[in-house]
Amino acid sequence: MPVRLDTLNDLAALTFDDIIDVRSPAEYAEDHIPGAISLPVLSNEERAKVGTIYVQEDRFLARKIGAALVARNAAIHLEGALADRTGEWRPLVYCWRGGQRSGSFTSILQQVGWRADIVTGGYKSYRRLVVRALYDTPVSHKVILIDGGTGTAKTRLLSHIAAQGGQVLDLEAMAEHRGSVFGPMGDQQPSQKAFESRLAMALVQLDLSRPVFVEAESSKIGRIILPPSLWKAMIQARVVVVKAPLEARSAHLLSAYPDMVEDPQKLDSVLGKLVRYHGHEQVDTWRTLAKAGKFKTLAEHLIEAHYDPRYARISQRTPTDVLTLSNLSDAELADTARSLLANVG
Repeated sequence: MPVRLDTLNDLAALTFDDIIDVRSPAEYAEDHIPGAISLPVLSNEERAKVGTIYVQEDRFLARKIGAALVARNAAIHLEGALADRTGEWRPLVYCWRGGQRSGSFTSILQQVGWRADIVTGGYKSYRRLVVRALYDTPVSHKVILIDGGTGTAKTRLLSHIAAQGGQVLDLEAMAEHRGSVFGPMGDQQPSQKAFESRLAMALVQLDLSRPVFVEAESSKIGRIILPPSLWKAMIQARVVVVKAPLEARSAHLLSAYPDMVEDPQKLDSVLGKLVRYHGHEQVDTWRTLAKAGKFKTLAEHLIEAHYDPRYARISQRTPTDVLTLSNLSDAELADTARSLLANVG
């Protein structure tokens, strides 16, 4: 019997052994239902070919060619990824709209003897729930922002809060970006849709009766745009500002950005992006420090000349509390997390 998703909470209640996304690899890469595995019944090229024939030539021919391709790819999955599944295995299958691709593959699985079902409306029905949660429905969680200048270990503080049982939304981890010019964590960030899937599922799992701690961000993290419902909640949130001495902050930056220290070309490329803000002469000075291995001095210069002035310009939130830390050690951050949870819980 087809499964209908009426809320994001319905996903957590599913009793299927696997959720299978049979869309093309490109569709899956852009976004998918959390936890779904990719078993495409049409490759990117095959999907484009069938679609072109459907629109420009003949719909019957397109369906016939598509059916043959689906059957071949299904056989590959049966002999490969699904070869070890037992007779009790129960999969849930979806495609773009819950139509031919998922229907065809599910029929094959059912003929094998598996209790396979499809998602009514496919990925589009799931995506509508994400949009409703992030664009149409206010975030009613009690949000507490952890704010402060670059290098004040805000992300580490969130980790300590989480380790002590606090509720945390790590937006930078979801966006795979550290929220600064040195920010990208990997080769590229997730798509906007994939980020929103991560965020929506994280929100739905939070307890509304308890506060949720979020690192203060601008409305964009790299190229990811924060959805309006969360952004509004962040603007209205209680703000806790963390302060620390310059030496502690620079030491933290060196530990937080080891990739910059270990990859001279990457660091030089990032410094080049600062020319438009500070000019060639200043950036050349920083490049000289980098080449000499004086990374701590470089970090201090960047904090004082770039990050702090920028933070002063863009920070418009009025702090509710100010926490002045001394060394940003794990012990100090753990104590700070404990104090925050005791005072706001």
